[in-house]
Amino acid sequence: MISMASSETAVAVQRDSEEHATLRRVAVSSFLGNFIEWFDYASYSYFATVIALVLMPPGDPTVALLETFGVFALSFLMRPVGAFFWGHMGDKKGRKWALATSILMMSAATFVIGLLPTFEAVGILAPILLLCLRMVQSFSASGEYAGAATFLAEYAPSNHRGLYCSLVPASTATGLLIGSALATFMFMTWGHDSSFVTEWGWRIPFLLAGPLGLITHYIRTRVSDSPVYQEMQEKLEAKGESDDKPIKLLLTKHLRPLLVSFGACMLNAVGFYAVLTYLPNYLQDTVGYDAGSSSLITTICLVAYIAFIFLSGRISDKVGRKKMLIIACVGFIVFTVPAFYLLNSQNFAIILIVELVMCLLLTINDGTLSSYLSETFPTEVRYSGFALSFNFANAIFGGSASFISIALIEATGNAIAPAWYMVAISVVAFIAMCMTHDNSKKKLTEIQ
Repeated sequence: MISMASSETAVAVQRDSEEHATLRRVAVSSFLGNFIEWFDYASYSYFATVIALVLMPPGDPTVALLETFGVFALSFLMRPVGAFFWGHMGDKKGRKWALATSILMMSAATFVIGLLPTFEAVGILAPILLLCLRMVQSFSASGEYAGAATFLAEYAPSNHRGLYCSLVPASTATGLLIGSALATFMFMTWGHDSSFVTEWGWRIPFLLAGPLGLITHYIRTRVSDSPVYQEMQEKLEAKGESDDKPIKLLLTKHLRPLLVSFGACMLNAVGFYAVLTYLPNYLQDTVGYDAGSSSLITTICLVAYIAFIFLSGRISDKVGRKKMLIIACVGFIVFTVPAFYLLNSQNFAIILIVELVMCLLLTINDGTLSSYLSETFPTEVRYSGFALSFNFANAIFGGSASFISIALIEATGNAIAPAWYMVAISVVAFIAMCMTHDNSKKKLTEIQ
């Protein structure tokens, strides 16, 4: 009897150890995949002036820079297309297949950008190749965030789902932070227009995507598809059915939660780009604040964001996703306009505190959103529902956040105009969250 009990205990311990090891591999691969995507975005943004010099037609530097960012903006058109494709394939062929395939496409496109010939060598072919590669990158990346969060949510213990899913938004900020740090180091060491930076320095972050992508692909191929997804497939096989039209199922039977999720994602889209990418430009161009101090504040905020995001995910496991997302909406509605007035103070301490508070509000949203979206849709359309709501919101509102903010200031002559835009988006997100259900205490297999 004692021997049998000991044997059963040993088997249970081994099983728990294997499950924890699998969860760690899923967590690491989810973090790395999303990190590669945002490290690429950060590198492209911070090295934009160099890319304009090397790959765009010679002439007016401002025109070349606009062309460089134009290529970046055009590539976002592929995100909704990618959302349909990867969402469909992720629900039909499995999360593992979609993630293992998308990471190869995404990292390969980013890697080849680092090998592009200059405009001096191949002429107009250089920017054309850059646009093609950025479109491939954007297409493949559109399934990364949704897929990584879905995969993690379906593997994570129910009572720690929020904490594990917060790894995904944390990896976005980590990518931005490392990209910023690498660019700053190169520029401070060699200068913006040094031969090293223009010939090879700017290529390094893109080339790093190659080995990082292969490592992530290797890890993903060494784990099974999520237990939740496998259970769904087994039930379908037992009934003699197949999940071959997840997008149609999503749009016909789950349209309401899809629209509500889109509304919830609007705050994430505008908030992330506004707080972490637009505010540094706002401080420099509109407020006239020192560029070095503005960059330092942004770096501090990125570090704080990474720390806050895990705390937010953990708290959401205790109090629920709906409460957290409503708190974030109310916080932005109440605080954004006073925050923009305080940003005009030109005082380092005040500006830092204001941005940290906005960063905290953002993490209450971001640290909760990925687990909320994973819990909103049933297993057969979870990847599709997440990918479509998240990517459409980011394609429409995220990529345009800086442009709309600048345009509002130009049209109204009011430096506070972007704050009112942020408030309007927060009101829409608040209404959406009031219409949703909180499934944070449910098992994912119970969501219908």
